[in-house]
Amino acid sequence: MAVLAALGLLLPLTSCSTGGSGTRDEGPARSGPVGSTTPTADPSASPSPKSVDAVRLVKEDPKVSQAVKRDLKPCVADEYPVDVSYGNLTGASSSDVVVNVLTCGDAVGIGSYVYRPTGGAYENVFTDEQPPVYAEIDRGDLVLSKQLYEEGSSQSDPSGEEVITYRWSSDRFAEQDRTRNNYSKTVSGASAAPDDD
Repeated sequence: MAVLAALGLLLPLTSCSTGGSGTRDEGPARSGPVGSTTPTADPSASPSPKSVDAVRLVKEDPKVSQAVKRDLKPCVADEYPVDVSYGNLTGASSSDVVVNVLTCGDAVGIGSYVYRPTGGAYENVFTDEQPPVYAEIDRGDLVLSKQLYEEGSSQSDPSGEEVITYRWSSDRFAEQDRTRNNYSKTVSGASAAPDDD
């Protein structure tokens, strides 16, 4: 009987330990002012990139072909088919700008450009207008993706992709790496039906 009584006393005590869901004794509530949660700025961090008018940049660029300029029209209202990225590619004092011009219907890249800030303006330092093309910034490198197609295949059915990596060197982009990926030719999710005997 004494053992049962002791167990009966221990059970309520263990259910209120700090690992359970009972009450815990954390000490008195804090009454002083709560410290500021505003993060302090890191003086070595790069400033936020300044947004540019990418459409105007492309249309006023003499290095951009007339075909791309002619195709660069709003898809809906005043929404143009351009993707814009900001980052450090050329070691300039402020962010470089990567602009991809796409088609409205199927978003195929028809031109990729890199603009480097120089003296309050932007200079075109890279151009690729061989569609389909798309440029991105990857850890300080310029990465260009090009869909590959077999003869007679549709725009929605690429046979592979070529990925070219460029790095800024001696005031220009130099190719560093080229990778080709071939896509599987199997029909996704389709299987042959069994023959009926």
